[in-house]
Amino acid sequence: MEGIREAVIKLENVKDEYKFLEGVEVKVAIAHGIRNAKQIVETILKKENFWHFIEIMACPGGCLGGGGQPIPTNPAVRDARAKAIYSEDELLSLRKSHENPEIKQIYEEFFECPNSKISHKFLHTHYTPRGRY
Repeated sequence: MEGIREAVIKLENVKDEYKFLEGVEVKVAIAHGIRNAKQIVETILKKENFWHFIEIMACPGGCLGGGGQPIPTNPAVRDARAKAIYSEDELLSLRKSHENPEIKQIYEEFFECPNSKISHKFLHTHYTPRGRY
């Protein structure tokens, strides 16, 4: 969870509708902590590197050690929490929200399909700058 991790994933055996992406190498990065997020931004601005997808976890270890979690925390505690969460997740029969029958039904009956105009109206948030309180 230290620093920045990178990976390159070569797309192979893609579905027919995505054949134009066959062989494309997708570059991804993961950064833990604001200091590393700043480093990624600086790297991009200097055009030293680029990634197709970037995940930034402001808290070290992501939400496992972030706001709302029990304190104190340290690397051993975060590691134990991560193992517990992954263990629980592996036992679930339904692990992907887009495959959840109830979510599918909601889209069929109310929102038409993902990214429809009506789903954007009710499910998406728009942020506006606010002054300090």
